[in-house]
Amino acid sequence: MRILIIIVTLASLVIGAGTATAQNSPTVSTKKVDGTDNVYVFRYGGHQSMFVVTSQGVIATDPISYERPAKPYIDAIKAVTDKPIKYVIYSHHHYDHIAGGKPFKDLRATFISHRRVRERLLELKKQNALLADVVMPDQVVDGKKTITLGGTALELSYLGRNHSDGSLVMRLPKEKLIFVVDFAPIETIQFRNIPDNASPLEFIDSLKKLAALDWDRMIPGHPYAGGRFGTKKDVEDDIAYMEDLSAEVKKAADAGKCFDTAMKEVKLPKYEKWANYESGLPANVERFCYWWGRGY
Repeated sequence: MRILIIIVTLASLVIGAGTATAQNSPTVSTKKVDGTDNVYVFRYGGHQSMFVVTSQGVIATDPISYERPAKPYIDAIKAVTDKPIKYVIYSHHHYDHIAGGKPFKDLRATFISHRRVRERLLELKKQNALLADVVMPDQVVDGKKTITLGGTALELSYLGRNHSDGSLVMRLPKEKLIFVVDFAPIETIQFRNIPDNASPLEFIDSLKKLAALDWDRMIPGHPYAGGRFGTKKDVEDDIAYMEDLSAEVKKAADAGKCFDTAMKEVKLPKYEKWANYESGLPANVERFCYWWGRGY
């Protein structure tokens, strides 16, 4: 192991959806997780991934290289260890987290995802819509699978449909750490109108299953709340927010106020200090209006 913290400054970063916007000198960093011997968080702009170094190789998670080079992530791993990257685990299928995997595949890494992720990517490929640097998973998980490498066990668990229908929770039992992407934000409103979700009630159920797992600290896929790790209370707060939102929107739906009126009138002052409250709450209301007002 050569160094514990690596800070690399890039000249520029291209991000965006539809129209790409150049950003000046974003920070890329790698930091070892306190209290662990081999667990690291790699931060790339507004995204984060976890990687685990073992005596037999590295288990990496999401490439997080959508419209930006994957090399900084690989360089960060190589700065910590000369062990090969054996696995890359997808948290879910959304491009901002899994694009950019080809350089990892060129290093002969094995890619693993939930079964539904592979199905989604195959459908995109048939439509000639799959990004060129998105790697098709080599192995898939349905319910639960444990990856063991160099004496380290990483549990992959599917807890149901939430931010996507193929999200995997990654848990390190020894360290009591979990890596969770997008569906359990910390002190932050849920993403827009909660897209790619079949039922907001299933979403809530998956959060309850997450809270029931044995863990102490949660590494999120984005640096929420100043970049701190999540706690059980943060997940419990997410559950409370979703249940409060559901109850208020049901009242609005029963009163015939879905969609536009409810999106303007429903307020949850208890959460007004959370990130994206003003911009995100109306869209969150819209998703629950579909459920309580239209049945889907």
